Amino acid sequence: MTLENPRSTARVAGHPIHPMLIPFPIAFLIGALVSDIVFTQTDDRWWATLSAILLGSGIVTALLAAVAGFIDFFGDQRIRALSHAWQHMLANLAAVTLALVNFVLRMDDVADPIESTGLILSAATVAILAFSGWRGGDLVYHHRVGVSDQREH
Repeated sequence: MTLENPRSTARVAGHPIHPMLIPFPIAFLIGALVSDIVFTQTDDRWWATLSAILLGSGIVTALLAAVAGFIDFFGDQRIRALSHAWQHMLANLAAVTLALVNFVLRMDDVADPIESTGLILSAATVAILAFSGWRGGDLVYHHRVGVSDQREH
């Protein structure tokens, strides 16, 4: 008897939804770090405004990706049994929490918090996302989570 790979519960036409959504928050939150760096070099408030918009966009899209991720996580006990799944989930929660704190700090003034804490929070968020992405890759490539067992023609 052959066991199937752990299945993605949140899927469309057999394709897992979570991996379809994660490029958006990753791009937005990396973009926030880049725009923070550019702001510190140029002092142009446009970059600070862009960074706040990217942070907000990253948070919203991360929450959408998290819904699909939680459905997958709670939908298959074998996924919950993987330490890499827990590390991936907790790292993502930490990254979104840091991004949210970063966003809230900028609500009164988009530019002022960047040089004191914003840049550090953006860099920490991206570092955590790198770890989380590594663990997400482990889930797919090593544990075969969401990978179809059958070859389609």
